[in-house]
Amino acid sequence: MAVNVDTVASASTAGPRARWKYLDNILTRTGPFTDEDSFMPGEPAIETLDRAKVLVIGAGGLGCEILKNLALSGFKDIHVIDMDTIDVSNLNRQFLFRHADVGSYKAEVAARFVEKRVKGVQITPYCGKIQDKDEAYYMQFAMIVCGLDSVEARRWINATLVGMVDENNPDSLKPLIDGGTEGFKGQARVILPTMTSCIECQLDMHAPRAAVPLCTLATIPRQPQHCIEWAHIIAWEEERKDMTLDTDDPEHITWLYQKALKRAQEFDIPGVTYSMTQGVVKNIIPAIASTNAIVAASCCNEAFKIMTNANPFLGYPERENYMMYTGDDSVYTYTFEHQKKDDCPVCGAGNIARPLQVSPNATLQDFIDGLAERPEAQLKKPSIRTGEKSLYMQLAGLEEQTRPNLAKKMGELVEEGEELLITDKSFPTQFKYKVVFQK
Repeated sequence: MAVNVDTVASASTAGPRARWKYLDNILTRTGPFTDEDSFMPGEPAIETLDRAKVLVIGAGGLGCEILKNLALSGFKDIHVIDMDTIDVSNLNRQFLFRHADVGSYKAEVAARFVEKRVKGVQITPYCGKIQDKDEAYYMQFAMIVCGLDSVEARRWINATLVGMVDENNPDSLKPLIDGGTEGFKGQARVILPTMTSCIECQLDMHAPRAAVPLCTLATIPRQPQHCIEWAHIIAWEEERKDMTLDTDDPEHITWLYQKALKRAQEFDIPGVTYSMTQGVVKNIIPAIASTNAIVAASCCNEAFKIMTNANPFLGYPERENYMMYTGDDSVYTYTFEHQKKDDCPVCGAGNIARPLQVSPNATLQDFIDGLAERPEAQLKKPSIRTGEKSLYMQLAGLEEQTRPNLAKKMGELVEEGEELLITDKSFPTQFKYKVVFQK
């Protein structure tokens, strides 16, 4: 095929915006869905995109795609936070990294890679936890885009952004765009703090994996995962208790896999594989590069629309704010509006106590253990008190004083309808529940 030299030459000398011509086609004219009252085509839209400072949280499978997409969507000032270093297992889907980068911080390597490929973009990395930064740090950004694999981290940044909102300062409202994937499934959502439902409102959609009773593991397993958990929890302790299990050691994983496979064959249970053994033992969320790409693209499209108003975005007043993608059985996407909950402990109206089913015969220790698995709570290290007394506190001095309560029954410690105030050091929020005894 012949190449038109004149076309190539004109493209290379057409000025600094030649690279972004495909974006300018959208930003310099209205479209069929554009809100003409909020979209200012031409230089105003282009300058807004150029000046916008955006924070990306996470530089893993989703984060790599998000950083690349934002840079190629015209964002020039991007910051990224990630505390992890690069592992060999990341290289099959986190495409900004190479084998020589193993051991280096993800945020730094990803920032350098994208800056090198996309000229004119500045990416500032921070290698650490999101909890290291205060509200003043988050206040500088126009929006936050999350590519996290942790519900706990999502809840923390969500509560922080909701708490920052000052009704007298419109700039204090920072849109939060969140993406997540698991195998062939994914979701993208836009949260306008205090205006739309927040991550805490949607917490029950991310229920923790239920614990399997030891009796099931030891007697009659029903699923391949039960056989793997048996090898992990019971067989290892019986046969290799003098050796510390290293989940990154291939020999250890192979031993668990072989034990699990043999047990599965005894009970005629198919499906035990080496990769499944890795996933169960290390609690790995399965990841597929193409799913990451789809969800990251959705997140970045929403970021582009929010910043420029070129088209309505998820969460636009009185519109759907949640997009679900499923690719395990053909390809299906749909959007819906997740309703804001009045009793949400983070963004709810007032300080409403949520009803919480409690067994009066359960001990306080049982209740605390159950809080981690309850879809509406998911609190791993709670401190609990009523309006009058402390039931159990995690702080060093108070822990010893309140420890005797752990063996007492809930019916002895609280009354029907009494309010429980629960805090967890992982979240900048107080959770309020009303006790409802199970009959």
